[in-house]
This record gives sequence, C-alpha cells and structure tokens, in this order.
Amino acid sequence: MRNALPYGRKAVALAAALLAVTAVTGAGPAPPLPARMTDTGGGSQLITAEAPDLRSTTGRVTWWDLRGGRWVAAGSADARFGARGLVEGTRREQGTSTTPTGLFDLPYAFGVAAPPAGTSYRYRRVTKASWWCEDNASRSYNRWVEGLPEDCRAGESERLADYPAQYARALVTGYNYERPVRGRGAGIFLHVNGKGATAGCVSVPADAMRRILAWADPRRSPHLAVGTRTGGTAITRY
Repeated sequence: MRNALPYGRKAVALAAALLAVTAVTGAGPAPPLPARMTDTGGGSQLITAEAPDLRSTTGRVTWWDLRGGRWVAAGSADARFGARGLVEGTRREQGTSTTPTGLFDLPYAFGVAAPPAGTSYRYRRVTKASWWCEDNASRSYNRWVEGLPEDCRAGESERLADYPAQYARALVTGYNYERPVRGRGAGIFLHVNGKGATAGCVSVPADAMRRILAWADPRRSPHLAVGTRTGGTAITRY
C-alpha cells in the first residue's frame, strides 16, 4: 500500500490525533480519588479502602498526602474486607462479618509488636490483659480495657493478644466509637492480614501496615474512607 505511513510516522500521527481530541473534549486523566470525594475529613492525609462492589472481600488501600493543593498517593497495597463483603455503616449489624462503609477518624494505634520507626501516633502496646469489649450490655462496649470488667463477657469480646499476626500493628477506626450504638458493631480496625477475609475490619500486608504507621501523622488529621467503586456506597460519596 503506497499511501501507508511508516510505523514511526503512524505513531506520531496517532498521538497528534489523540491530543486534538483531548483539546476539543476536555478529556484527560481522571483526578485522584480524594479529589473526587464529597468529604476527606478536613486534614491533609487520607487513607482510602476501595472495593469493586458490596460482595467483594478484596480491594485496594491507598494512602494519600495533600501537597500544594493536590492529592498525591504516598503508597498502596492490596486490601481485604469482611468475609460477607461490605455494607453501609449506618445499617451494619454486629456479628455479620461485613465491613462498614463511611468516613472515619483514626483515634490511636496499637499492637502486639513495637511501633515501627517514625510512628507519631499514640501507640498502645498489647498485654495479656488487653481486651476489646464487644459485649452490647457492657458499659465498656467498643472500648479497650485492661482486664475484663465484670459486665463484659469474654465470649462477646476479643483478647487482643490472641491475634498476634492480625494485631501485630493496627489503627483503631472511629466507626461506632464516639457514641457507640449497641448492636452496630465494635472493634473495627485497620490491621495486618490474617489467613483470609476479616470479620469486618480492613486488613493489609504487614509491610503496608508498617509503612502506614510510619507515615500517618495525627497533626495532619488522617481519616479512613471505606467504600465501593460505584453505587450507593461509592467511596466518592463520603
């Protein structure tokens, strides 16, 4: 074919055509995820945990910095969600193994292991007496306790030291934390992966959790946003 352009000239012509279309339509790279969200918590750091849909047990966690008015990804890792997927946080029921969607603050960090170098978050070390009370009838519902209170049943709670892999390092999320609603769920953390899907938390590989804790700065008000790619629980709604 005489009129065919050489390969190099074809590539140049195609690139020029694409640029022309972009100029006319205004199309271009999509803004970073935090820039498309309704709310990011007002700080200059954000962690997003995005799942393809509500049935998903895996997805992606990315942590972001706001620099010069632009959100820039500081790191990313594969994530795991609840064994029964995700659910709108305000409709979640305790014991359903679902991860609540929403935008949450991050009150403090904890772990069986020592905090990684560079950690600036308040970090509580787990002891043999450390429990997370999940008994709906207890005054300590959805709280860390050192020694199990009389009104908090062990069978309805977690002794943190019993999970040395998952709770090697973790961040407490603000889900149902400030004013706990009984029956909505307790002990929702960002923590290290176990053997599979979680009971409702978000989990990441151990190295990713280490990097997140070394990066997170409470003075910059980091939040965790959990949601799906599209639909009524889309992460961009939060």
